[in-house]
Amino acid sequence: MKRRIAGQARHGLLVLVSATAFAACGGRDTGPDAESTQLVLGPEDVAVARVATVGSGIDLTGSLEPATKVTIKAQVPGTVTGVRVDRGTPVRRGQVLAVIEAGGIQGQAAGARAGVAGAQANLALARQRLEAARTLHQAGAMSEIEYRTAVAAYEAAQAQVAAARAQSATAGEAAARTIITSPITGVVSDRRVEGGEAVNPGADLFTVVNSEVLELAGQVGVQEATRVRVGQPVVFSLESNPGQEFRGRVARMDPTADPATRQVGVYVQLPNPGGRILGGQFATGRVQTGTAATRVVIPTGALRQVTGDSATVLLISNGRIVRRTVRIGNRDEAAGVISIVSGIQAGERVVTAQSDIPDGTAVTISTPAPGARVPARSGDR
Repeated sequence: MKRRIAGQARHGLLVLVSATAFAACGGRDTGPDAESTQLVLGPEDVAVARVATVGSGIDLTGSLEPATKVTIKAQVPGTVTGVRVDRGTPVRRGQVLAVIEAGGIQGQAAGARAGVAGAQANLALARQRLEAARTLHQAGAMSEIEYRTAVAAYEAAQAQVAAARAQSATAGEAAARTIITSPITGVVSDRRVEGGEAVNPGADLFTVVNSEVLELAGQVGVQEATRVRVGQPVVFSLESNPGQEFRGRVARMDPTADPATRQVGVYVQLPNPGGRILGGQFATGRVQTGTAATRVVIPTGALRQVTGDSATVLLISNGRIVRRTVRIGNRDEAAGVISIVSGIQAGERVVTAQSDIPDGTAVTISTPAPGARVPARSGDR
């Protein structure tokens, strides 16, 4: 006779019941003690506690992008001439990238400069007349009203010079915008204009990036965000460099959570001197929110009824299930393990199968068939 314990049917987790002892006559059961139940666990349902160094951290994933990126736009209408750079061209700050031919703007600038020269000449003449008027007035050869007229003419000439200079500065700024220069030192990552092409204000011309620092933008939950601080160390792992770690830091955080997702933006940066790491590649940045500690670790899947820094786990001791309360510590989400401060010794076996197994249940662990592959668990690495 076979039966199953309620709630135990699952893949890889079998409950077997031994044959019932029969009486010598009539085949009747000898009593409830005549049958025993035994839980058979697969190798994938059990992990061995081990000692490892685990640091508390939060993982962010995304693309590493240059922290400094500038899109240069046209600010005046005209025709682009003399394009001097292309994608991948290194540039310095202030270097000319192209020129926009805008005859009307250049003409206005030239006219404004001529206006300044005329106003300055008029001011010089007004100054001479004022000096002569002052001499005559002091000698009594000029009336007071004539002298005041000369003073007013001089002040008006000064105002004309100031107005002409302001107009010239405005026209000069517009003319300067016809020369497209790089605002930063870096590399041209995009060019969207060709020589001879007509452009209007706001049109994208070039994109220049500086890859000396790369940035990864991620989001974390509100509770996790309380553990993140600007300046905390970050360990990066890149798809292009498997097995290699790179070090950076938390650069900044959003001051508020997104009301729709309840997530907080976190921005981590990776120094990249010489641009040896290509931007745009996928990366994982682990924010180290706590000091690493060497303790006993088990898979996070072995935890049950987590409350604060305590949880319960199911151990296998002397062939039976033992429910035990433990104190938990640092969690490594990437490795899928959590450190145990107290309650478990290295070498003890814990149940990772998420089934409700009664305390005291007798268990055995099945042996994989020859050639069968047992799924690796992070707690066994």
